[in-house]
Amino acid sequence: GGNPAGPNPPFSAGRHGELSLAVLLPALRRRLGLPAELHVVKAPARECSGLVLLSGCHRATEQIQQFFTDARRRGQYPATYLAVTVGVPAEAEGEIRAGLCWQQQGDATVVVPVPAPGRRSLARKEVKSTLTRYRVLGVAGGCALLQLQPRTAFPEQLPVHLTLLLCPALGDHEHSSRVGRVLGVPFLLPPEDTPTRTQVLDEALLSRLGLSPQQLHRLPLHLHLQQLVLP
Repeated sequence: GGNPAGPNPPFSAGRHGELSLAVLLPALRRRLGLPAELHVVKAPARECSGLVLLSGCHRATEQIQQFFTDARRRGQYPATYLAVTVGVPAEAEGEIRAGLCWQQQGDATVVVPVPAPGRRSLARKEVKSTLTRYRVLGVAGGCALLQLQPRTAFPEQLPVHLTLLLCPALGDHEHSSRVGRVLGVPFLLPPEDTPTRTQVLDEALLSRLGLSPQQLHRLPLHLHLQQLVLP
């Protein structure tokens, strides 16, 4: 209920007129009739879809966030994602290990992989060692459905790991240009040689998606937080 045009609209816009989860939390709390302020415990990255875990209790939030941190240290995988990839991994399941760091490229700061990070850079936390476990759930039309379980937490970890697997996520307009092809065989390009651009898809896949090349930039990232295991 409620009138969106009234003094207390159920949804409102943040900076630059963009909707955000943080902006919507007070309206959601009122809709649910909750006495306490809501805050986010766990949510997918902004460009991803999936589960959002909210709490009205700071103590419970701290306990659950600590559980996620401890679980990763124990080698457990409390978060499970699904991804649709352009390309099929060579192995049906495995692990993707990589050092990741922030790097300045022109006016932007981007996440790039470090093939063999040194101990000093890891100790100084200039580079973070990251790990994702993957499993292929299905294959069709040159694409794959992957289950992803990150053991570490780093911004853009999953999209970057998928490019290292030479199977970028469908709708990844940020990192997919790092995967080139020669005679249909994928290979990895250096970050400095790959300016960010709209993901390139072949005509057959575009046809299956019902998209024209001009509409491709509107294709969302097919990366979905499917499951959270809670204590």
